[in-house]
Amino acid sequence: MLHCLKYFRIAVFEIELEKKVGFCIDCNLSKILDRASEDLEVIRSERKRNMENLDRLLKRISAHIFKAGGIDKPLVTKRRSRLCVGVRASHRYLIPDGVVLNVSSSGVTYFMEPGEAVELNNLEVMLSESEKDEEIAILSFLTSEIAESAKDIKYMLDGIIEVDLAFARAAYASWMNGVRPIWTSEGCGDISSSGGDYLLSTDIEGIQHPLLRGTSRKHLSNIPGSNSLNSMEVDEENSMLDTGKSSKNVPEFPVPINIKVKCGTRVVVISGPNTGGKTASMKTLGVASLMSKAGLYLPAKNTPKLPWFDFVLADIGDHQSLEQNLSTFSGHISRICKILEVASNESLVLIDEICSGTDPSEGVALSTSILHYLRDHVNLAVVTTHYADLSLLKDKDSRFENAAMEFSLETLQPTYQILWGCTGDSNALSIAKSIGFDSNIIERARKWVEKLVPEKQQERSGILYQSLLEERNRLEAQARKSASLHREIMELYHEIQAEAEDLDGRVKALMAKETQLVQLELKAANSQIETLVQNFENQLRKASPDQFNSLIKKSESAIASIVEAYCSSDSLPASETDTSSYTPKLGEQVLVKRLGNKLATVVEAPRDDESVLVQYGKIRVRMKKSDIRAIKSEKKSKATILVPSLKRQVKQSFSELNKDEEVSYGPRVQTSKNTVDLRGMRAEEAALHLNMAISAREPHSVIFVVHGMGTGAVKEGALKVLGQHPRVAKYEPENPMNFGCTVAYIK
Repeated sequence: MLHCLKYFRIAVFEIELEKKVGFCIDCNLSKILDRASEDLEVIRSERKRNMENLDRLLKRISAHIFKAGGIDKPLVTKRRSRLCVGVRASHRYLIPDGVVLNVSSSGVTYFMEPGEAVELNNLEVMLSESEKDEEIAILSFLTSEIAESAKDIKYMLDGIIEVDLAFARAAYASWMNGVRPIWTSEGCGDISSSGGDYLLSTDIEGIQHPLLRGTSRKHLSNIPGSNSLNSMEVDEENSMLDTGKSSKNVPEFPVPINIKVKCGTRVVVISGPNTGGKTASMKTLGVASLMSKAGLYLPAKNTPKLPWFDFVLADIGDHQSLEQNLSTFSGHISRICKILEVASNESLVLIDEICSGTDPSEGVALSTSILHYLRDHVNLAVVTTHYADLSLLKDKDSRFENAAMEFSLETLQPTYQILWGCTGDSNALSIAKSIGFDSNIIERARKWVEKLVPEKQQERSGILYQSLLEERNRLEAQARKSASLHREIMELYHEIQAEAEDLDGRVKALMAKETQLVQLELKAANSQIETLVQNFENQLRKASPDQFNSLIKKSESAIASIVEAYCSSDSLPASETDTSSYTPKLGEQVLVKRLGNKLATVVEAPRDDESVLVQYGKIRVRMKKSDIRAIKSEKKSKATILVPSLKRQVKQSFSELNKDEEVSYGPRVQTSKNTVDLRGMRAEEAALHLNMAISAREPHSVIFVVHGMGTGAVKEGALKVLGQHPRVAKYEPENPMNFGCTVAYIK
């Protein structure tokens, strides 16, 4: 009461400060009032009068500008903290003594301050600054007044928070229909009385999980047609009777439970079926302990009693983490380790499924050791488990207590009630059957359960040991056999490896020898063909046109014999394997079966119907892809390339002779003697060189002018020389058979 009176005196004292602030500041508009000081009131009144004069002056000037056509409509605005008028740039002469403060972005409008308004604007700026200074002085004064009372204000704020929290707790207790808990001391006595001892250190009857209780009440309050929460409250006797009657039809949610822990109990082991409510019951005890420490009422019946816990330490849920590389068991154990480090003899420890997720035998051993530690170091520990061996600890130590979650075998549903002092079964098979598991699987599982009863454990262990010995002997025999087989394989491997290394050496030597022989044969063939071509050119100079045919046939026969001698069918490497997967490319030389394995050139890419267009000499024929073989070596003999070229040149020469029978020119066969190569020269140099070559040629002869493709400058100059030179009878431009070369006939 005295505490509240102190808060009241401070609040009365602060009323004077509130009056000072309210006298100076309008809190709704966040504005300093004129009455805050005499100087402020004088400054504002003077400023108001000055602004009226300035506004009247500028409106008059702006109206004059508007009438003179200097603006679309009268405009009074503020630029650079000074009032001014707008005027077109072309009419700025209407304000002869004006000052330009700003210009519009388009440059059409000027914002000018008339000369008559300069003094008024100066006075406005001065009064505005004076007003700001006075406002700052007033605020500084109020701030100093508040700073002097800061300690009292903070103390009063703490009191308001404390009172507000008390009202919040009271409102929550009323909303939840809660009851006030009391604390039990170490001797299980009521600390609020001098009475006798209680048999129970924790006695909470009919408590509902506070979070579930709040959710259910919110749901009921949102149902249409329901009255206020007070309409649901009746006297205690009627409530018990109504609950008993209505529970047959509508189950109460959440289901209330009773938590009763005897004096001297340090560890409670709760067992029972899955989905039976073990975890929810344990959470209810933890939340109730925290609510009691916070001064909150509990949603329970009668008068709940429980000890004071300094810490409520819980490990509930799966704490596995991929980021921290923790499995379910690792996360569980790490949390328990932290709990054991901070727990004291006044702590409440809650552990869900203690030491689960590992080998059952090791899990039981570790759980037992942890529970013995908690028995000696904490006020109360509550754990849930499916390990039946943990329920046997009560037989050896009275500080352990068992509890079980009730399960109805008639409905195969949990009742969510705690049976204190009892041991529960997991009822896994019953729950699986209620969910809808296959009956054959359930029956087979029951047979396995019968085999695992304690009376048959010794027999089962002996059979298991004997089967393990037999399995070990079998694996050892297989290991010996595998080792012997591995030695044989390694010996064979080393032998094959030695043979392979020797074979690689012989292959390399043979390839080197074959390469040397091929190079010698190629050199000999090239030498013979060059000699033959040189003799052919010499004979052409001396022979008459009637002898050309016989010379050509003789040369062809000689070249064919050289080709046959050095490029037999065995030495022409062609791939006949995997012809279906071979696809010839444009411009590639291939072997054609139907032409007697002759060399031809691909002139068109393969079509979708697997046909390829090839050219052999001047003949173009479309062949099937299966009739074409690839040449293995990319280095083709010079002889195989030279023969078709020579034939083509000679035949082309004869065709030209037949066309021009009235003048007999030399054979149109390109040789080094009748070829002028202009490539790489400048246009002037090429023209001079070509003139000299034409002048040096004998009459009725042919000259081949090689000008290349390039930019076309050399070609253009060469064609100009050929068209104007008096000794040139005619010339033929380049053709598809001979790109970059022009043939000229000399008179």
